[in-house]
Amino acid sequence: MDTNFARRMFDIFISLLICLLLLIPCIIIALMIKVTSKGKVIYWSERIGKNNKPFFMPKFRTMQEGSPSVATHLLDKPETFLTPIGSILRNTSLDEIPQIYSIIKGHMTFIGPRPALYNQDELKKMRTGLNIHRIRPGVTGLAQ
Repeated sequence: MDTNFARRMFDIFISLLICLLLLIPCIIIALMIKVTSKGKVIYWSERIGKNNKPFFMPKFRTMQEGSPSVATHLLDKPETFLTPIGSILRNTSLDEIPQIYSIIKGHMTFIGPRPALYNQDELKKMRTGLNIHRIRPGVTGLAQ
């Protein structure tokens, strides 16, 4: 059996299992986001995937509507942009749960390099030079 096929089947099976197990917690998180802030529950972030192809990755929204679309570490006082429950979602990584959708779609896998933001040109250039761009990005990687 092809290892890519086996890995893909593993990703789909585990993703569907996680969806079933986390359905109720996801509904509660969605309601908390909706009640505590204006805007959509899911934030679709443009990311760079395998072979530098862009895709949209969903996350539970942790930032206020209209926040700058840059890496959080580049913001001056990022805590001022967080929703009332945004820091809790980020600290517990619960904001990452919707990325299961990207795994099912085939844009991501469970373990791989984190997908770059569309505007992280230096990171894209470095990853291309090291052939990392040929790897499907992951929900978690070696750095985590």
